[in-house]
Amino acid sequence: MIIQPRVRGFICLTSHPEGTAQHVKQQIDYVKSKGKIENGPKKVLVIGASTGFGLASRITAAFGSDAATIGVFFEKPAAPGKPGTAGWYNTAAFEKEASAAELYAKSINGDAFSDEIKKQTIDLIKEDLGQVDLVVYSLASPRRTHPKTGVAHASVLKPIGQTFTDKTVDFHSGVVSDISIQPVESEEDIHNTVAVMGGEDWKFWIAQLKEAGVLADGVKTVAYSYIGPELTYPIYRNGTIGRAKDDLEGTVPVLNDLLQDIGGISYVSVNKALVTQSSSAIPVVPLYISLLYKVMKEKGIHEGTIEQMQRLFADRLYANREIPLDEKGRIRVDDLEMREDVQAEVAKLWEQITTENLEQISDIAGYRNDFFNLFGFNFDAVDYDKDTQEVVNIPSIKD
Repeated sequence: MIIQPRVRGFICLTSHPEGTAQHVKQQIDYVKSKGKIENGPKKVLVIGASTGFGLASRITAAFGSDAATIGVFFEKPAAPGKPGTAGWYNTAAFEKEASAAELYAKSINGDAFSDEIKKQTIDLIKEDLGQVDLVVYSLASPRRTHPKTGVAHASVLKPIGQTFTDKTVDFHSGVVSDISIQPVESEEDIHNTVAVMGGEDWKFWIAQLKEAGVLADGVKTVAYSYIGPELTYPIYRNGTIGRAKDDLEGTVPVLNDLLQDIGGISYVSVNKALVTQSSSAIPVVPLYISLLYKVMKEKGIHEGTIEQMQRLFADRLYANREIPLDEKGRIRVDDLEMREDVQAEVAKLWEQITTENLEQISDIAGYRNDFFNLFGFNFDAVDYDKDTQEVVNIPSIKD
């Protein structure tokens, strides 16, 4: 079938298998260009492995240190006449490239919050790898059915305490406007968001993996967070999502206690603001990212997801030196984003930005391009007017 982008709001309803393969290949080529990561991980589990930071982590582990990888995710395969999700196609492309490089790569598609998928993952580790020495937790989901209570929790994206009003942009039309978001009406909204996006499921994963004996001595585990600038605090860090991130970060000492007897350690890495399926849904953030990209590209310090993850692995997690942490014990690979000169310029542009000057003083074009790249579009090497085979299988997943 011929597959073109079909967009509804911040979601692209279609994805292109050849384009996503190009995207994966570009990331692999970048990791290879940086050379091998000395003393890197060798057996890696990535929970949330099909897009964004999770996919970039899997690529970095595999092609940066020849690691065997198991990826867990929840994606929709293609059917005749109906494309699959980008994450499905990403994984199919990754496994194909891994196989060509003679690297072990298997994947599990299902609800990572469930005990069933945890058990399936543990069984696969036991059967094929024995143990893993790195667990990456990179789940991004709007809802979670709690495996113990059966309660379905849905996250909300809201400020806490008072209405939030600021600028935002429709990155498709280029219209800059004001947006007001009402605060949460009850503590239940906060509780549900923490239940979905906080650290409990990460803790469940590590506890069950350890109990099953599939964590190697000295295992490392890392989850991903974001802080951002003060202008996004009301909707992000001081809002419902921020409460969930606080909970995620607060899980680190709990996991360190749990892993102490096997010499394991856990980290939260605070990453840079980037175009992801999740960030596109947050008001204000696309406009901020467009300005941030403009400033960081002009300074020659811009990074995408793969550059961030390669630097996290090579210069932090496996740098063969003490890992620098902030005052709250977090790894910071948002250090370039949060530089004073970068933030000062972004803040200045924020005051000036309008619909009329958006194209000139921001990198909205770069934002749009990165957004469509997520779904396999806007790659020069792909002819989007030609028929493509929409049904693509992931080799390790059987029907």
